[in-house]
Amino acid sequence: MYAELNGTRLFFDVDGAQFDVVDGELVEKPVCFVVHGGPGGNHVAFKPYLDSLKPYMQLIYIDQRGSGFSDSSDPATYTMEQNVEDLESLRQYLGLGKVWIFGHSYGGMVAQGYATQYEQHLDGLFLITTAGHGNFMQMAKEIVDERGSEEHTAYCNKLWAGELNTDEDLQRFYELMGPWYSMKPAEKRPVTYRSKEALNRGFGGFLRDMDYIEALKHIRVPALIIAGQHDWITPPAANEEIAKAMPNGEYRLFENSSHKVMADEPERFHHEMVSFLERHGRVRATQSSVADER
Repeated sequence: MYAELNGTRLFFDVDGAQFDVVDGELVEKPVCFVVHGGPGGNHVAFKPYLDSLKPYMQLIYIDQRGSGFSDSSDPATYTMEQNVEDLESLRQYLGLGKVWIFGHSYGGMVAQGYATQYEQHLDGLFLITTAGHGNFMQMAKEIVDERGSEEHTAYCNKLWAGELNTDEDLQRFYELMGPWYSMKPAEKRPVTYRSKEALNRGFGGFLRDMDYIEALKHIRVPALIIAGQHDWITPPAANEEIAKAMPNGEYRLFENSSHKVMADEPERFHHEMVSFLERHGRVRATQSSVADER
C-alpha cells in the first residue's frame, strides 16, 4: 500500500487485525509502526521474526522515503528530521491515535527522534540494537580496527565517510561485513533495494551530529532497549546510554547475539517483547500468555 505524503509516495504494509474476538469480547490491539534501519534499508527482513507478535499487536511496516518499495525523492530530503515527519504524517493519514514504534538500528534513531517531537502520540518504544548519539560510529570504528582485516577497515572507512558511491562498493561492503551482523550463518533472503544515497547521507552527514541523550531524559513513555553482546555497529555501550537516560527505559543484553538479535535469539526476543507489552501496553494476548510460554 502507498500513501502520498510530504511530496513523495511511501510504502506501508498493515499486518494483522486491529480487533480480535477473545472469550466473546472484542479486543483492540495496539498498533506498532515497524521502522527499518540503514539508512536506506527496507522492511522485508523483519517479517519472519515479527510474525509471532501479530496476536499481540497490529504491525505496520514502513519503508522510509527513497528506500525499499517507497519512491525515490530528492536526496536532500533523506534526513532524520524528514523521516520523523513522514512517520507523523503517516500516523495522521491512517487516522491512528497513539502508537508503539519498533525501531531497529537506524530505525531506532528515527524512533527516538519521533519521541522527542511527538511523545503525546506514543504508547511506547521498542529500541533494538541502536544508538542515541553519534559517538556510536567511533565505537564501531574501534571494533573494526581491532577485529577486521585491512579490507574490512578500508570499506568501513568508506561507510564512515559516506563514500559507498557505487553498487559494487555497496555489494562488497555487505559481503565483508554481512557475517558480522549475526552470530548465525546468513539465511537466504530475497534481493531487495538498498539506497546508497540515503546510507551515505546518514553516515557521511547527519548521524555524526546526532545527540538525543539529553532529550531522552524527559521522555516518559515506556521503552524496551535491547542490545547484542557481539554487535559491532551499535555496540552495547551505545544502547546502555539510551537506557540510562530514559526514566522508563528497560535494558536487556542478549549475550549470544550480534546486531540482528531477532535472528540470533528469536525465542528470547519474542519473550522480552511480549512480556514488556503485556506489562506496559493496553493488550490482552490473543494466544497463550507469556506465563504459558515459560
